[in-house]
Amino acid sequence: MDKPLKIVFFGTPEFATGVLETLHNSHHQIVAVVTAVDKPAGRGRKLNESHVKQFAIQNNIPVLQPSNLKAPEFIKELKSYNADLQVIVAFRMLPKVVWDMPAMGTFNLHASLLPEYRGAAPINWAIINQESQSGVTTFFIDEKIDTGAIIDQQSCDIDENETVGTLYKKLMDMGSILSLNTVNNIAAGKITTQTQPMKDTLKEAPKLNAANTTIDWNNSTKAVNAMVRGLYPFPVAKAVLIQENIETVKIYQTSVRLEKHKMNPGSIVIEDDIFKVACTDGFLIIDEMQLPNKKRMDVKSLLNGYNFSADARFHNGLL
Repeated sequence: MDKPLKIVFFGTPEFATGVLETLHNSHHQIVAVVTAVDKPAGRGRKLNESHVKQFAIQNNIPVLQPSNLKAPEFIKELKSYNADLQVIVAFRMLPKVVWDMPAMGTFNLHASLLPEYRGAAPINWAIINQESQSGVTTFFIDEKIDTGAIIDQQSCDIDENETVGTLYKKLMDMGSILSLNTVNNIAAGKITTQTQPMKDTLKEAPKLNAANTTIDWNNSTKAVNAMVRGLYPFPVAKAVLIQENIETVKIYQTSVRLEKHKMNPGSIVIEDDIFKVACTDGFLIIDEMQLPNKKRMDVKSLLNGYNFSADARFHNGLL
């Protein structure tokens, strides 16, 4: 077995915790964890600790939570751990003074097959864009975002009804194994890197916001269904409902019905317990939805207690 490495791990969400746990359970030593500052959340505005911090505390791993990654006191403390290697998973961009610190470098795990889907939300966008494959990549950090030399990759199929939740778990498990393999190969001096190819038509994975998570019914039924799956269970697809008031609703689960019609996209048809919305080439069947200030409900239950006006319709995108 190769010499165990001293590692500082950078990460915040659950996806990163899966990788951290795998590395922690290996023969390598996690000497410290760097994660996001606690943030108030919920109605009580209670300080919320990241998944990574919770795991680190449970396993007696020192936790650093700098608000400024260039602060002299943080740099000094980071150096004190004398790490051989730094591993980054779902964390913000690092300054060179940080990623250039360890002798064996700093690598990042990214949830896409780079160079495709650089950015903040690669898992979501792979499903939204109806890709047939996704994967994970380890690469050395450099000055730009997600552009460093590739160390290793592993791909997987995206199933027909895949959601971001199921793909998230699949890639987290794959990424944990790939990260440990990458650490082992770095320790053994067995890595070769590949410069990321430069293309003019790369697909990106920008941060999700109100505009790009709101459904435009001018798209095909498959495209809208893919958007719903690519945002389920987080952050959830939105749609603008127009009737007596204009309301934003959340749409959780849907299915596709290809059927010719002459209705305007966004038109609503309610048939018994079926709630369907016109798209360009058919109807999207909404199975679960949440109205403002209401709980998430299956459509049958919702229709039993809520009457949509005769002229109710969905707007195409944000107002």
